[in-house]
Amino acid sequence: MVRLCTDELNIGYGDRLIVKDLSVDLPDKKITTIIGSNGCGKSTLLKAITRIIPHHSGNVLLDGENISKGNTKELAKKMAILPQTPESASGLTVGELVSYGRFPHQKGMGRLTKKDYEVINWALEVTGTLEFKYREVDALSGGQRQRVWIAMALAQETDIIFLDEPTTYLDMAHQLEVLELLQKLNLEQERTIVMVLHDLNQAARFADYIVALKEGEIVKSGSCEEVITRDVLKKVFHIDAEIGRDPRTNKPMCITYNLLKGEDQHEKMAHSIYSAVGVTG
Repeated sequence: MVRLCTDELNIGYGDRLIVKDLSVDLPDKKITTIIGSNGCGKSTLLKAITRIIPHHSGNVLLDGENISKGNTKELAKKMAILPQTPESASGLTVGELVSYGRFPHQKGMGRLTKKDYEVINWALEVTGTLEFKYREVDALSGGQRQRVWIAMALAQETDIIFLDEPTTYLDMAHQLEVLELLQKLNLEQERTIVMVLHDLNQAARFADYIVALKEGEIVKSGSCEEVITRDVLKKVFHIDAEIGRDPRTNKPMCITYNLLKGEDQHEKMAHSIYSAVGVTG
């Protein structure tokens, strides 16, 4: 089943197109990851789908309706987005930050109701952050802060959650902690999760569906087995990859790779590849 899709979507800044004629169906109640090198349009696509930025032409359809014509507050009841580097006002407590997720549901003077407080506490409990409710967000670790931001998205009570590189700046343990939480939300609450990931093996491990982008166009979309292949990674990341199987999940994984010889190997491309396979400094 598909509730959310794009149809010949063109997105850009000024006269420069970043995403070109992109049509994709995002499976409902599944985890979708978007992969691709730096600057290929991953974050731009997320921003356009969630109406943070306008698109030049084409359509984004949610439940058969064009989101560009819908009410912003009503749209916020259906989809939430966690940006790449979320920032909150200094001095906010965890509870205060998560309460912002209730904004689309508030009426009149915007005072929190009993239902609002119940949802806030539920979101904190589900993400394992209830114990931090009265602590300042700035005092938390990176992994704890990321879980709090996810709690705020959950407090919106949306069926669809977008996350732009939710594991950025986190160590390996905290990355796994966040991804396992998102998987739990998908499996137990049937939330549709759409996220941008740089690590190919994490994308393969946690995704039901993968969209591989290059220069604003889809190279391949489908299951992990269909996308995490030698040919697709060659086209998307310009690498010669050895693909094996994760011994714990039996999903495809990139074991090792070489840069393709005789081609452009400038520093920006190399940095994108290192990020994609989880190599950091």
